[in-house]
Amino acid sequence: MSNDALRELQDSLDYHFKQTELLERALTHSSTGAAKNYERLEFLGDRVVGLVMAHMLWETFPKESEGDLAKRHAALVQGKMLAKLARLIKLGDAMQLSDAERAAGGSSNENILADGLESVIGAMYVDGGLEDCERVIKRLWGNSIHIMKAPPQDPKTALQEWAQGRALPLPSYELVGKAGPDHAPTFEVKVTVEGYPPWTSEGKSRRKAEKDAAAMLLAHLIEMES
Repeated sequence: MSNDALRELQDSLDYHFKQTELLERALTHSSTGAAKNYERLEFLGDRVVGLVMAHMLWETFPKESEGDLAKRHAALVQGKMLAKLARLIKLGDAMQLSDAERAAGGSSNENILADGLESVIGAMYVDGGLEDCERVIKRLWGNSIHIMKAPPQDPKTALQEWAQGRALPLPSYELVGKAGPDHAPTFEVKVTVEGYPPWTSEGKSRRKAEKDAAAMLLAHLIEMES
C-alpha cells in the first residue's frame, strides 16, 4: 500500500492516524488472504456510525417520533449512502484487494466501498476515540441529514402502496440465491409486481436485499410512468 494513497485518504478524512497499521488493516479486503483484514473493524465501525447518526438525528429533529427517526437513520446509514461517501474520498484507490477482486471491479463495488468506509471509521474509533469519529462523520455526511424534508418511506411499503393504487396484487419476493461464507453471506432476492418485469438485488441480509430490490423496482416503475 503506497504512502501516497494513505496520506491522500487521511487528508480527505481530515484525520491522521497515530497508528497507521490500523488504517492499513481497515483497507485490507479479505480477498487478499491476509490474516488481519477489515472485517472486525467493519463490525465496530458499523456500530460507531449507527450511534453517531442516531445522536445527530435525535438532536436535529427533536419533535419526531422514534419511528420517523428510525426511517431517517436507515436511509442515512444504508450501503448506497456509505458507498457514495466512500467514492467522494476515493476510498477505492486505497483499498487492498486481490488481483482477481480488483480485476472484477472490486475497487468500485458498492458493498466493498460501504464496508471499507465503516472499517476505516472503526479504525478511527480505536485510534482516536468517539469525538474524532463524530467530527469526521458530521463532515462526511454534511447536509445529507437535512436533504429529506420528511422521513423516507420504507421502500417495501412504498412499492406495496404503488401496486395497491393500481389495483394490482401485492408485490412478491423470492430468494433466488445465497453466496459467500457463513459469517458474511450475500443474499439475492427477486421482487415481482404483476404485469411488470421483475427486479433483483443483493444484500448482506435478506431484508436488505428485499428493500433494495423494492426501491429499485419502484424507481423503474415511476420512471416508466413519467
